[in-house]
Order: sequence, then C-alpha cells, then structure tokens
Amino acid sequence: MGGETLKSDGRKRYIDANLAEYGQEAHDLSFISESGAFDAEQFREKALRDLKETISFLSKDTKPVYGQLSPGCRICGEGAWSCLFINGKCNCRCFYCPTVQDDISIPTTNRISFNRSIDYADYAGHFGFKGASISGGEPLLTLDRALDYIQAVRKKMGERYHIWLYTNGTLLTHDHALKLREAGLNEIRFDISAARYDLSKISMAKGVIPVITVEIPAIPEDRKLLSDLIPKMAETGVGYLNLHQLRLTPFNCNNLKKRPYTFLHGPKVTVLESELMALSLLQEASLKKWPLSINYCSFVYKNRFQGAGTRARNARFIVKDHESITENGYIRTLSLSGPPEKIISNAEALTNRGNDPKLFSLTGKKDQLFFHESLWPEMNVERLSLSVSYGEAFLTPSVSYRHLFKEVPVNAGKKIIVERRIVLPEQPMTQEDQALFEKRVLQRIEASPPSLESAIAPFEWIEAGLQTYF
Repeated sequence: MGGETLKSDGRKRYIDANLAEYGQEAHDLSFISESGAFDAEQFREKALRDLKETISFLSKDTKPVYGQLSPGCRICGEGAWSCLFINGKCNCRCFYCPTVQDDISIPTTNRISFNRSIDYADYAGHFGFKGASISGGEPLLTLDRALDYIQAVRKKMGERYHIWLYTNGTLLTHDHALKLREAGLNEIRFDISAARYDLSKISMAKGVIPVITVEIPAIPEDRKLLSDLIPKMAETGVGYLNLHQLRLTPFNCNNLKKRPYTFLHGPKVTVLESELMALSLLQEASLKKWPLSINYCSFVYKNRFQGAGTRARNARFIVKDHESITENGYIRTLSLSGPPEKIISNAEALTNRGNDPKLFSLTGKKDQLFFHESLWPEMNVERLSLSVSYGEAFLTPSVSYRHLFKEVPVNAGKKIIVERRIVLPEQPMTQEDQALFEKRVLQRIEASPPSLESAIAPFEWIEAGLQTYF
C-alpha cells in the first residue's frame, strides 16, 4: 500500500530540497540506502498484509486504524477541522518538538491571528468547520484564554460542534478539568510522552471530559514501554491512542540526529523506525485485542488530506461558477480556444440547450470559452484546443497584490483575505489526460493510478498509500 510512485527526477527534487534545507547538518543524518529501502518496504508490505483483515485503512490507505477514530479525528478526515494555536509557549522540552515554544503570542490559525474570541468563533461559523481544537504550546499555561475561546465557539456553533484540546497534562488539576467541561470541551488529548508516560493526570479528566485520547509521537525506543502501558491506559479511561510519525525539522534536527534513526526523503524528512513502530503496535493490538482504538496518523495523511481540506475550504470563497474544486482541493479551469466562429457556435449551442449561463463564459475576443466540467459532454472540440489550468486558494491577513484576491468579512470588525495563485498555468490537455479525466471525474469510475507523466493528476486527486521509502 505504498504511495508516492515518484519518477527519479521527482525524488531528486525532494532530496535536493531536503539537503538544501539542512545544509551541513544533512551530512550527519542517516538517510536510508537503496537496499535499506527495499528491505523496509518488504517488511512494511508484510505487516500491512497481515493487518488487512483486522484493521481499517482509511483516507485512501494513508491512515491504518485499529478500532475506531475519535470524534475529532473523524472531523479531521473530512477536512472540516480548525486548529487554533492558543499560544506558542510550552513548559516541557520534548526532544521531538518541531518548533520553538517560548512565546505566549496571539491565538493563530492558518497564519491568521485572532485577538478576540468572538472573531474566531465567527470565523469557525463562516468557514463551515464541524470542529475545532485548542493547541499550543501548552494551552493550560493560558487557561483563562483557552476557556474564553472554547466558550465563544460553543456559544456560536452550538452543542453539535466538537471541540478538543491538546495538553501535556502536567498542569492539569481536577478543577481545570471541570472548568474545561463547563466551557464546552468535548475531548481532551494528552501527550503522555512529554510527561514520562505518567497516567495520573488522565484520572483527573476521567468522568469529567467525555472523550479522553492519548496523542503521542511513535517513538521507536519507547515501543515496549508503550505496549506494556496500553492495557492500563484503557483502564484509566483512555478510549483512543493516536500515534504520529516523527518528523525532522530544523528546530529538532540536533536532537533527532543523535538517535539511531533512519531518515526518509519526501516533502519533509521523516523517521522510518517511527512508522514501523506504529505498524508493529497495530499488529500487537490485533493479536491481543486491546480494548482501545489505535490510529496511526502518518505524515503523508496529514500532508495530503489536511492540505487538501484547507485548500478546498478556502477555494469556496474565490472559485468562479464555471470552475470546479478538485478532490485535492485545487481550483480547476477548463477552456476551449480557437477560431471565434467555432467558439461562439459552442456557446450558442449551450445556450439553446438551456444550460445555466453562469456555467460558461466567453473572453472579450470570443476566441476562448471557459466552461464547467458538467458541460464537457456537450462540447464540440473538433479543431479546437482543450486546455486546463489549476489554482490554489490560501488565507492571508492582508492583501499582497501579487495574486487575485477576495475580502471575506467574518464580522463587522474582522475580515480575512483569500488569495489565489496559479500552480499550473494553462496548457493543452493530452489525450491520455482527457481519457483519465472523463473516466475518473465525469463517469466517477475508479481507474488505475495515473501515469507518472500526467500533468493533471497531482492537482486532481489525493494520492493513495503510505510514503515510498527513499
């Protein structure tokens, strides 16, 4: 179930980018060898085959799950989750932490700051989220602020909205747990690896916060310790265990390179043994029938699905009626170009058939016709050029004037800018991509993985499977 079937030049781009990011330190990192990658792929494929009948492979096989996902994780998988970083300061110093954590800062999400809780609550409603998480830093360092934002979101979004909070738990008291529940918190997630796997603080949340989850990185050297602890976690009230893949960053590089890890190239550098440890725990869970759910949250899941969800959500505010949002969250623009008389003939035929005029648009010179994908079967493309381009929508606190943009008023006192940049300029669609598009988009037929030469595939579809080892 491995994914990212990259051409050699695609792999080279990732490798070159990673080596450039880490500079001289890259020489101290043990990147996987070709033979090591083959052996690891074989080991993983066997593990996945063994698990095929006992666990679920969700989100296009990027998320292996024993049991069920927590309510928050289900919302994340739907691309309907907002993560608010309530502060940027932490009281722990975990070796794997990806960023500096020494500033209380202003609550922020998607590069947008929210000084007032009502602004964030209105944003949550305006952008159509189904749930929100409060993260940090350590949210309990600014408990009153966390309570304020939870209360505001709960009041705005109602009881069906799911709200959860991440914490290392070291500062939690029973009184804190009661206040969080009264504010409207549904789920609390403990990073017990930051607290030497101490479960005592979880007891304070048991019976108070409805859903208790442990969310930790899959640390290879802690595998046996965690295995022995899992039954006790279930007894303590933990319903879900989320395991994240360790990822290298410039901030934690000095710590991770001192450990006996094998590093993998990709969009970001990840740790091989972290993934293998998570899969081995899933195997053990299947054999021992552990009474809690385990979710392996791979880096590729987060990179692909969370990215697609964010792009698609932003795109809704700036997509035109004749355009579409792809599975991978990009804005697709289709057009026919050629002699004006033939272009006009197509437009007139669409009008005569009673099609919604918002679904197609002529340029001023009438030598190009933009149209929605639903009109594809009605197009007469003889001696005309069929082209496609893709754009990406993203949020920004102010207008850059480098891209098309739209102001989105969240409320009378807060507005957010949605900008749109071109990620694939307009180009003719090949016959192979046309056939693939018709089959997978128009006819909704699952086809074999697209050719590596496909120009449209990276923008149309989320890639399936776990990462390729290289």
